[in-house]
Amino acid sequence: MSDQANPAPPRPMLSVNQALDFLHAAARPVDGVDIVPTLQANGRVLAQAQTSTIDVPSADNTQMDGYAVRSADCAGGAATLTVSHRIAAGQVGQFLAPGCAARIFTGAMIPDGADAVAMQEQCELNEDGSVTVRHAPQAGEWIRRAGEDISAGAVILAAGTRLRSQELGLAASVGLATLPVVRKLRVAVFFTGDELTMPGEAPGGRLAPGALYNSNRYTLRALLENLGCEIADFGIVPDDLAATRATLRDAARENDLIITSGGVSVGEEDHIKPAVEAEGRLNMWQIAVKPGKPLAFGEVGQAFFLGLPGNPVSSFVTFLLFVRPFILRLQGAAGPPAPRGFAMRADFDWPKADRRNEFLRARINEQGGLELFPNQGSGVLTSTVWGDGLIDNPPGHPISRGDSVRFIPFSELLH
Repeated sequence: MSDQANPAPPRPMLSVNQALDFLHAAARPVDGVDIVPTLQANGRVLAQAQTSTIDVPSADNTQMDGYAVRSADCAGGAATLTVSHRIAAGQVGQFLAPGCAARIFTGAMIPDGADAVAMQEQCELNEDGSVTVRHAPQAGEWIRRAGEDISAGAVILAAGTRLRSQELGLAASVGLATLPVVRKLRVAVFFTGDELTMPGEAPGGRLAPGALYNSNRYTLRALLENLGCEIADFGIVPDDLAATRATLRDAARENDLIITSGGVSVGEEDHIKPAVEAEGRLNMWQIAVKPGKPLAFGEVGQAFFLGLPGNPVSSFVTFLLFVRPFILRLQGAAGPPAPRGFAMRADFDWPKADRRNEFLRARINEQGGLELFPNQGSGVLTSTVWGDGLIDNPPGHPISRGDSVRFIPFSELLH
């Protein structure tokens, strides 16, 4: 009996978690380290752990404007002391003798002999220049101890850290002028579809019948820029197998990853799947996710390949769910591949459960619950602007008003 009479059963679709596990296992972090100025390291991934050579603070200093005192001199709660000198931040004070106080300002070093700071609101400056401390400070009061934030020799940043503003500030606080970071990931992108037109290219500003503006080019490039990638943009490729194969070969030569949008379904004009199979190999195709079922993963030459659906919401959501963690893995970023989700109250009904894992566009209302965008179609890009994030709804799971659902804010997915 022929194979045509008994075709092989279709491969079951992977679950979202199975697909994430597959991508995580397949990813190989890129080689190469750049030494960059700390001021230019925002968004990069740290290649090597960083250690402090100094204590922070470097010396005991005051948290408040006030007077450095000996706590024993103020034990009675109303001590009048001679103001012996003044200490501003960056200055080194004199030894504080018994019966004396030093005027001191926030961040200034505590002088030898002093063991507390009386905040200025608890002090009264007298006409003769002395000060009356109307408080009995405890030893150590309002003093930041040397090394209480960072000790010399401590690891302050682990390898694999994605550097944000706070990490850069921390690096600067111990004097790190440069940082070793993983080289930028080189990502090629192209977009398939004879119907696609770039904004500004429609004659007279009017689209031809059946034509669409290529919004995915703008969305995907911005998402890649957010991840610090170096982008090679091959533009729009015609719906032609030979052209698709040629572009794949060109894209694979100098890049670590190829991302396409459109052409990954099974129609006669969908050429991505056969082109990848001809030029490389396809390792994964079709995921039980809505929107975004036809997601393809494979390799062409030395480059990984990820083919996204053409519908704009499907392309956006699958990038956030699958491409983003894959890129972070290639960059050597530490941390789990899945974004954090939060239990929140549904202020809507969703009675029709889908057999796939749905990701519904929703936003937080003034009552602290979630409301749903009324049109969850995969082509409704306005839902991604209107929404605050995605509801991760399991397969076969209807939602009733008042139910607890898992909500993933866009803030977890767009950095």
